[in-house]
Amino acid sequence: MELMVLLNALVTRLLFMLHSVIGVWRVTAVKKEPKYWLLALLNLLLCLETGLTLKFKQGRGYKWFSPAIFLYLICTVPSLWLLEIHHGTQYCGNEPGAVQVNISNQDFNQSRDSSHGSEGTDHHIIQTAKVFVNQLSTICETVWTLALHQTFLLLLVVGRWLLPIGVEITRDQLSQLLLMFVGTAADTLEFASETLDIEDVRKNYALINAILAVWTWSMLQFPLDLAVQHIGCKPTASTRRIPSLLLCRYSAELWNIGVSLFIQDGPFFIVRSILMGHFRIFNQMLVFFTAKNILVVTLQLYRLAVITLDFRATILQKSRKGEVSCCPCEPYETSTHATTDQDTEMKEFVAFPLKEETQDPSEDK
Repeated sequence: MELMVLLNALVTRLLFMLHSVIGVWRVTAVKKEPKYWLLALLNLLLCLETGLTLKFKQGRGYKWFSPAIFLYLICTVPSLWLLEIHHGTQYCGNEPGAVQVNISNQDFNQSRDSSHGSEGTDHHIIQTAKVFVNQLSTICETVWTLALHQTFLLLLVVGRWLLPIGVEITRDQLSQLLLMFVGTAADTLEFASETLDIEDVRKNYALINAILAVWTWSMLQFPLDLAVQHIGCKPTASTRRIPSLLLCRYSAELWNIGVSLFIQDGPFFIVRSILMGHFRIFNQMLVFFTAKNILVVTLQLYRLAVITLDFRATILQKSRKGEVSCCPCEPYETSTHATTDQDTEMKEFVAFPLKEETQDPSEDK
């Protein structure tokens, strides 16, 4: 096992666990009930996954799916739910915050001087840690929750970058995936922060749960790598059927379209439309992002239509020549005797040919 692969696998998972524990600490501090420390036990799943990955995969990733990212979601999302539901009403002004920081800095300097004059280095470190924790505790709840949201999404992207890749995904595909994740993370953060910050939403417990449910649903795309990988298919009779051919040749594009329509922009548009249409909640940013969701959904449907028409035209052209193709990475194969089922399916798919191709057969001779 390579040393760097082992190091990246362990360090990334340790960062996931640390962030998850910080989230549990904030929940315990806000709820003031020690029983919420039990949420930290979810990290045992991540420890188990780490051991299994190191043993069976030598620290490298899996094809199409990242168990470490998925378990990180399981460990962190419950804490963020509890923090958002228990949203505080503390005022986070600049002046009170500055006073708190100044007081904490004075305490820090006093503890440093006293420890330097009378105590040893260990006592100095302990006192410094206590002052630092006390300073963090003075930060208001809303700032903590937003910071956990932001670092959560940043760790998802950085962690996916640091995690060792498997043999099925290339560096080029990983870079494309990370760029997609950056845009996705920004959209999900904006959706959660922008909608939950509305005062009328905060007064409706059911709306908060619905928004958090949609936000959680959108996070499920991060453990998946299908956006940059084509599904491998062998040139068999089943893969030569029309739906299989379409899926084989455009699997990554179709996945991206599906994610946008059913996991991200589609659900975001529905939630924002309900806020404006049913609850009569309007503000400039809400209207802007609703229009943006409409535009993205429309462009994705347009993209789907373009792919379908292009695929139909290709199938029509190849069927006239007696050729059938499978994946884009494989060459077209010529078959002079296609099966009866395949011929029937081709005829049904091209039942309405393009205008320029509806000519009399005698004209082609």
